[in-house]
Amino acid sequence: MSDTSRTRSAANAAATFAVVTGGGTSGHVLPALAVADALVADGVEATEVHYVGCERGIETRLVPETPYPRTFFDVVGFQRSLTRRNLGFVPKMLRARRAAVTLLRELRPAVVVSVGGYASMPAVFAAKKLGIPIVVVSYDRRPGRASRLAARSAVACAVAFDNSPLPRARMTGAPVRQAVLDVDRETDRAAARDRLGIPNDRFFVAVMGGSLGSGVLNDAIAEYLTAHREDVGLAVRQVAGERFATSVAPVGDGSSGVVHQVVGYERDMVAIYAGADLLIGRGGASTVHEVAATGTPAILVPWAGAADDHQSDNVAWLSEVGAAVLVDEAACRDGALGVEIERLRGSVDARRALADAARQRGEVHRSGALASLIREVALTSRSS
Repeated sequence: MSDTSRTRSAANAAATFAVVTGGGTSGHVLPALAVADALVADGVEATEVHYVGCERGIETRLVPETPYPRTFFDVVGFQRSLTRRNLGFVPKMLRARRAAVTLLRELRPAVVVSVGGYASMPAVFAAKKLGIPIVVVSYDRRPGRASRLAARSAVACAVAFDNSPLPRARMTGAPVRQAVLDVDRETDRAAARDRLGIPNDRFFVAVMGGSLGSGVLNDAIAEYLTAHREDVGLAVRQVAGERFATSVAPVGDGSSGVVHQVVGYERDMVAIYAGADLLIGRGGASTVHEVAATGTPAILVPWAGAADDHQSDNVAWLSEVGAAVLVDEAACRDGALGVEIERLRGSVDARRALADAARQRGEVHRSGALASLIREVALTSRSS
């Protein structure tokens, strides 16, 4: 167990309001941090919100930059295909569960909030054993396995979509970080581009393959850039993913054509949402809800290998009302992505229509209902 911030007095331990758990990829870590931020905005002290994740996840880099105390357990996910990694799943999970019981007994939280993923399971199991109320926060249109499992024991499930299959569901909108909710694409545009080194007079395309990167998007953008290498009106910032970053070389610095930046991981998504004319991304829930919250024109390519094809369902929530363009992987490989980029680049009205529809979808995330539900459960627990 990695434990960088658990030196706490008994008095501080007693003051813990909530344990927020989940992690592994940014698709779970960012929503977990958004939940923590929402609680702080609702009046909870940051030191009263304890993050629980896993030692191998991106949370080990992102959470230490926040004010939240944290604990990381040594757990791994269960792979759907047969792999030697699955041999470690059960013993690691059992050890992490025992450690989580010890941790929760020390912290005595009023509520455990799970955002899903295998990293959430030790704290959820421990909360169930100790009788601590659980709130599941589900932001995918099709909830994942960990969320479905935790929901069986949850007091309430905070959901972002109508007609959720989870029991005791309450519509609260998705957890979106306050910094993202605060983005104003008109007033923040110039400063955001300055931070990223993107000229103001270029059409700016941001390509986001997720924290692990996307070979499909990288290949499609490489094809597009081959045709636009000499385009002096274009800028592309490509988040290639750390596993691909060293194999993707920029094709131009803007001196005689396109501005092309390549990074492994994007640490300033606020600048991306504020500064991009067009975002190319996958269909993870965080991307979908942040596009909606900020009103960013987007082309989204759902990952075909996602469990139960849930990314396609996520993107459809936007595309079915004209709030994003959905391009499937097969079409992306056949050149459709470049065609759509050029279509939207040539039409301010088309981009504005996407932005307006997305913002309308995203209004649900601004209600404050998520923090209110967690507080309601926690206060009921404390008073019983």
